[in-house]
Amino acid sequence: MQLKKDQLRLWDAGIAVAGLITARRRGFYMAAAKVTPLVAGNWKMNGLTASRGELTKMIAGAGVLASKIELMVCPPATLIAIFSDAAKGSAITIGAQDCDAAASGAHTGDISAEMLADAGARAVIVGHSERRSDHHETDAQVRAKAQAAWRVGLTAIVCVGEQRAEREAGKTLDVVGRQLDGSLPDGATAAKLVIAYEPVWAIGTGLTPTPANVAEVHAFIRQQLNTRFAGDGGTIRILYGGSVKPDNARELLTVAEVNGALVGGASLRADDFLGIAAVYR
Repeated sequence: MQLKKDQLRLWDAGIAVAGLITARRRGFYMAAAKVTPLVAGNWKMNGLTASRGELTKMIAGAGVLASKIELMVCPPATLIAIFSDAAKGSAITIGAQDCDAAASGAHTGDISAEMLADAGARAVIVGHSERRSDHHETDAQVRAKAQAAWRVGLTAIVCVGEQRAEREAGKTLDVVGRQLDGSLPDGATAAKLVIAYEPVWAIGTGLTPTPANVAEVHAFIRQQLNTRFAGDGGTIRILYGGSVKPDNARELLTVAEVNGALVGGASLRADDFLGIAAVYR
């Protein structure tokens, strides 16, 4: 039976609510919103100079995906300049994992957005759950770091997400909403901002939300972005992060309003990282 366009829209909407949109129908959403998926690897405190070999493998495998998605690797600060030089002219861009809000000054051990840009970074992760918990970063500090990234033309990848106790207490949307309100500067556009939803209880634990869980939170984030940033809110990418691996990537990344992934441990290995990205092939 041939379905009409309005019937297809209703059908897609029903599937999206359940968080089970398929890869085939996902193309409709991507085209409508004009959103290019982003798969970004957060290497955290891992990687030495010898790790350039793994990046080289990623670069070699990324070419076939270049027309469909954006691939990014965020190594430790010690490798940004090396990786940026190696990735020039390739389908992979280089990002950073954190920055100080100040441009310069007496801040021993900190790195400014200006320094990251000078080293070749194109984006910076701010507000990651490990920064929020280990370094007690507040929403206000995350906001200031995002503004610092914008100051030098870097894209800010702002992370939000709930702890396990908060989810079990039914406070997920309250927590995520509060973090969005406090962490996002005004004037966001798709070029300046990416949101990464990372349920903290799923990071490095082996636990993974259901597609319906992910769909609920991503739909909520999209609603908040649309309300706050009007027309720009519909094109700001929302990534899912939290134990993303090649064997669960398709299930998670084909959920409505998931525009890519922030990948942790699996991004350290070229085969795994490219295997996740291959969902968009």
